[in-house]
Formats: sequence, C-alpha cells, structure tokens
Amino acid sequence: MSRTATIERSTKETSITLHLNLDGSGQFDIHTGIGFLDHMLEQLAFHSLFDLRIHCEGDLHIDGHHTTEDIAIALGEAFLQAIGDKKGIRRYAQAYIPMDEALLRTVIDVSGRPEFHFQGAFTQPLIGQLDTQLISHFFKSFAINGKLTLHMAILYGENDHHKCEGLFKSLARSLNDAVRIDQRRETVTSTKGTL
Repeated sequence: MSRTATIERSTKETSITLHLNLDGSGQFDIHTGIGFLDHMLEQLAFHSLFDLRIHCEGDLHIDGHHTTEDIAIALGEAFLQAIGDKKGIRRYAQAYIPMDEALLRTVIDVSGRPEFHFQGAFTQPLIGQLDTQLISHFFKSFAINGKLTLHMAILYGENDHHKCEGLFKSLARSLNDAVRIDQRRETVTSTKGTL
C-alpha cells in the first residue's frame, strides 16, 4: 500500500504543490520563498524519513503569514490523506530533542481528533525572514488539518534558532514513530475500532 499524497492548493494568496511520501528516505525539494522555513521543512523531511516536495508562490510582498499557514494546511491535508485507514500504525509517539542549550518536546496522537497545545516563547520577532509568531501557528494549522492531537513545548533554551529547529526535529521524530506499522496489529490502535 502506497502511503503518499499530492496536494495542489491555489488561492489569491498562495499557489502550492506538495507531495508527501510517508515511507520515503528523507529526500526533500522545498521552495517556499522563506529561507528559514525551507530549512525547517528540510529538517522535518530528513528526520522523519518522509519524502517531501513543496513548491509555493505566495504573497510575500505582504508578509509570510499566508505562505506559512497555507503550507501547513496543505501538509496536514497530505498527511491525513497519506495515512489512509491508519490500520497497524503505532498512533502515539513522543520525542525529546536537545539542540545545544535548548531542549524541546513533542508528544503526538494520530487520533483523528484535532487538538494543539504549545508551551514556550521566542525572544526575537524574526528568525531569518520567518516571523516567530508564525512558528506555533504553523504547527497548529498542521495539527488541525492533519487531525492530530499535538502537544509541543520549549522546555528551556536561549537561542531562538535552536528552539525552532529542535521543535521541527522533535515533530519529525514523533511523526516517524507514530506512523510506523506494528506488524503485530491488524486493526487500528483503538478499542473503538476506528480513529
């Protein structure tokens, strides 16, 4: 069974083509127009072992909000489509990632029930050209559209680049673990029989 999805999303604000393969090898081809966002999405692909291709043309002459949000929406939609019926997946996962002086945590449930909680703060308004207000908003938009329960936290740290990169890496490792197939399980990971 191929766990892949292709999303094409076009609005007056952005034009996005996104392809996701959950059973890839961490290959990526990402062009969002926001250099630091490219870097973060490359980390997400590499450390999750998902193949990810994203090409976006957005209204960056306004700011990065629409581009960042719409990519997260498309990525969530692709994840939901690629995961299919969820049979056999581990469902739950967590990852702690140290990034130099910072420590980050992600806990995930591929539940079908969208929920997002974020704990932590950034001290500067921008990392490169990415507005730090958009970092938690990206994760929230991804969780809602991917129908994930997602809890993320900056446990401590000083450098905003390290904090953000550690969050993306901890999300990547959690996603990798959560979608892994448990060969002992033939049904979904729920006594209800559905996710």
